[in-house]
Amino acid sequence: MREITSGLAFPEGPIAMPDGSVLVVEIRRGTLTRVQPDGTTEVVAQLGGGPNGAAIGPDGKVYVCNNGGFVWHDVLGLVLPGDQAPDYAGGKIQRVDLANGAVEDLYVEVGGHPLRGPNDLVFDRAGGFWFTDHGKMRARERDRGGLYYATADGTQIREVVYPLDAPNGVGLSPDGSRVYVAETFTGRVWAWDVVGPGEVAEGPALGMPSGATLVIGLSGYQLFDSLAIDGDGNVCVATLATGAISIVAPDGTLLEQVPTEDPLTTNICFGGDDLMTAYVTLSGTGRLAALEWRWPGLALAY
Repeated sequence: MREITSGLAFPEGPIAMPDGSVLVVEIRRGTLTRVQPDGTTEVVAQLGGGPNGAAIGPDGKVYVCNNGGFVWHDVLGLVLPGDQAPDYAGGKIQRVDLANGAVEDLYVEVGGHPLRGPNDLVFDRAGGFWFTDHGKMRARERDRGGLYYATADGTQIREVVYPLDAPNGVGLSPDGSRVYVAETFTGRVWAWDVVGPGEVAEGPALGMPSGATLVIGLSGYQLFDSLAIDGDGNVCVATLATGAISIVAPDGTLLEQVPTEDPLTTNICFGGDDLMTAYVTLSGTGRLAALEWRWPGLALAY
């Protein structure tokens, strides 16, 4: 693993760009930031709140899940997010024009319910995107979260699965037939069969989310953050506390845990000409790192 840059304010949502740069959000700073291969950085856009997951849409713009912001704690050399920020004004989906840094708020509610803490998103081949709402925590209560689907033009948004327990990372299988969601505090990855854009097969709950298949649940104190799917369909999920990327086969087999040296490892994406380079956000220590991956990454929709 090699460090590309440091000094970032809790980086997340990495996007490997064709020119070799990597876009990240800095949640604590409230920005979308470009990291060049030599480690230099530049702010692309001021987003405010708490920009979290990010992805390129069909129009070439960057779509961002904004969780509204956290209270921050500096503990033993690490940065930790905490409860809902005092100036929290709600969660939202934002769209950023890379040409000029212009930011627009695309969605702030679904079905009359305000978005609380949008966390991560992934586009499908139809041009829409799946996203999770992690919710927010306060001193004595925590929101329930869910899985949602929206179109990139800002006209349609729907609740697909609700409730979920602090849903975080979301990804699609290589053929788009499965959507995966990682829950943070349960340390579980769930999967649903996709039957259409923004539609999943229904099924009996029996104490589980409706229609879901449990892919994996890790033992011990291991929490899940965001994820990416590789070209073989493995779920590569950032694992908090452990400080690793857990590689999980579609059948639920834990293939490997790749250590990352940061207990607040939050996200991964793939880049390079052959998609064999993994870019990992080491958020607790404010770093972006890269390592060669043993499987090629999955080419995203856009």
